[in-house]
Amino acid sequence: MTPRGFKATARTSSEARAVARTQTLIKGENGIGTVRKTTLPGGLRIVTETLPSVRSATFGIWAHVGSRDETPALNGATHYLEHLLFKGTTRRSALDISSAIDAVGGEMNAFTAKEYTCYYARVLDADLPLAIDVVCDMLTGSLILEEDVNVERGAILEEIAMTEDDPGDCVHDLFAHTMFGDNPLGRPVLGTVDTVNSLTADRIRRFYKKHYDPTHLVVAAAGNIDHNKVVRQVRAAFEKAGAFKNGAAAPIAPRDGSRTLRTAGRVELLGRKTEQAHVVLGMPGLARTDDRRWALGVLNTALGGGMSSRLFQEVREKRGLAYSVYSYTSGFADCGLFGVYAGCRPSQVHDVLKICRDELDHVAEHGLSDDEIGRAIGQLRGSTVLGLEDTGALMNRIGKSELCWGEQMSVDDMLAKIASVTPDDVRSVAREILGQRPSLSVIGPLKDKQASRLHEAVA
Repeated sequence: MTPRGFKATARTSSEARAVARTQTLIKGENGIGTVRKTTLPGGLRIVTETLPSVRSATFGIWAHVGSRDETPALNGATHYLEHLLFKGTTRRSALDISSAIDAVGGEMNAFTAKEYTCYYARVLDADLPLAIDVVCDMLTGSLILEEDVNVERGAILEEIAMTEDDPGDCVHDLFAHTMFGDNPLGRPVLGTVDTVNSLTADRIRRFYKKHYDPTHLVVAAAGNIDHNKVVRQVRAAFEKAGAFKNGAAAPIAPRDGSRTLRTAGRVELLGRKTEQAHVVLGMPGLARTDDRRWALGVLNTALGGGMSSRLFQEVREKRGLAYSVYSYTSGFADCGLFGVYAGCRPSQVHDVLKICRDELDHVAEHGLSDDEIGRAIGQLRGSTVLGLEDTGALMNRIGKSELCWGEQMSVDDMLAKIASVTPDDVRSVAREILGQRPSLSVIGPLKDKQASRLHEAVA
């Protein structure tokens, strides 16, 4: 029996080409903004968003694997694999892969996060079949040759060195370790010099075969596209590679995680001869599925999300103590982070931390004014829409939504969620999140006396 809302399409009588299920998840006006999903018998999900007014299309494949899925010895394997899928397949060399997209003026890239990996290409709408063929070939036919592993090792070690040379970036990895410790969420996505040097082609191949099964993948495409054509092209590419080895299979469910140990009141200092001290002061946040995330988003925007935010005004505008100061949230399957970042002269670090801590404590106890909350809601609604003005952003939204939530939310529904946040909602989440004892990470050339005083910021 076909589930309600699904359209069954039989391709052939063979098991490999059995019934696919197609559903319209969001119905746009005149086809604009329509989001459709097809689940193939092999467990591969394909979601698309149609935008006929543009001349481009972005095609991506999301893998249900990130650095969180690594053992300590495999730390960095997910990111290493991301590099290696560009190095060649049974049909294409590394040069063939890059030149195919370059020849049509497109762009292709990938990124690895703690809970997922994404490979994508953005091209003219007429060149979408090429992008589909190239990206699908990379995901299903990668060779992962030992010589490529050895060559790419050097590039990854340089990437690690580049990150370590940017303390404003590195301090966020340090903060994750401060909060989560020696836990997958606390380890760097890139891995370390030691773990990257220890990874072998054989270990990476096993990791690839385990995590790149079609049931672990979500295909997403957005732009001037036709859903049925995308499905046919993707299906043909995966079947050509023999990817549907299990016949009928169900997609993997969204990650629910396991409760991750979180600490409070920890201080980690990494001494570096830098011109600035880079600090992150923060505490546990909310999981990405928590309904209160909309209120936390408003709180984050009002505290440190723009030039009118409290932290920007108090630290930069009124006192000139930092050029860059902001707050942010990170949500995972079962937990989250709330952090405040600032970069300042080492001699000013204690003043900056005191101001930030005072503001967090004040908002935790007294909340934000109605005017601040109203302004933050307007800012968040506007930035949400403006951030979805290109096909790459649309592809990211629908792909991540399917992989992480297993559902789609229209832009109008998202705006309604933000607009429905009340001052009481924001004050409640402020008490819970900001009322916790914070932890602190610092990178910079702090002297012993300065370092010993850092514990005062989290006392």
